[in-house]
Amino acid sequence: MHYGDLSDSSQIGYLIYNIQPEEIYHLGAQSHVRVSFDIPEYTGDISGLGATRLLEAIRRSGIQTRFYQASSSEVFGASPPPQNEETPMRPQSPYAAAKLYAYWMVRNYREAYGLFVVNGILFNHESPRRGETFVTRKITRAAARIKLGMQQKLYLGNLEARRDWGYAPDYVEAMWLMLRQDAPEDFVIATGESHSVREFLEEAFSYLELDWRKYVEIDPRYFRPTEVDSLLGDARKARERLGWQPRVTFKDLVRLMVDADLKDILDMRQCQDVIRKMAQTQGIGAGRQSIK
Repeated sequence: MHYGDLSDSSQIGYLIYNIQPEEIYHLGAQSHVRVSFDIPEYTGDISGLGATRLLEAIRRSGIQTRFYQASSSEVFGASPPPQNEETPMRPQSPYAAAKLYAYWMVRNYREAYGLFVVNGILFNHESPRRGETFVTRKITRAAARIKLGMQQKLYLGNLEARRDWGYAPDYVEAMWLMLRQDAPEDFVIATGESHSVREFLEEAFSYLELDWRKYVEIDPRYFRPTEVDSLLGDARKARERLGWQPRVTFKDLVRLMVDADLKDILDMRQCQDVIRKMAQTQGIGAGRQSIK
């Protein structure tokens, strides 16, 4: 492990020069779209300029490396679906604007300096490791907790927003394939299917035999100042050039995330039961001893 900060160009340059990596996958960002409205300057610094600092460190060091930039479907913003590599980019958030800046800097460094640098314009990619504040994980975690009697309500924003959701491990394979090519190119990575937040809710809750309408309430705090209504990716170029295609369906994605959250909660309960039994066995309940 090596430590640094995307806001610290000197440390980034030091790391790249000394490690001399054969490949760099730049996934670091302030990546929460809604939060980017609250901290736009920080989002621009990390999600936009962070990529520039890495690109400049590569150029200055003179190392031969291949660089992957995690771009985002959010750069398409208000452009109507389906979206592909030729679609006009109309960002609707500070996050998307920062990602668009990074996208063009990658292209600039590729054309100006001949570096092997690529943009992966990935549509929403999910897994059980998704952060709990993102809507997909927020839904699956709440569904599991409600099923187990640990939560009563789930508060969400716009249920009609439509996204092209895929499975993160499938998309990481696409990242890897982009750096295997003879020449650097940018690619859209997507499933080609669009589903609303409402559909995601329905799938997650019905899988657990729950009616989401009994538990979900709309909270205006979760609406974005400018909404992206529909994102739907056209990944024909990736299929033709990379030989890539998604393997996990929308339904399977939702269910594997629900299963993972159920398992995490049940495992935690089991740990709590073990600790409780240890405490009772050692007579800790009435004293001030601690469990070792």
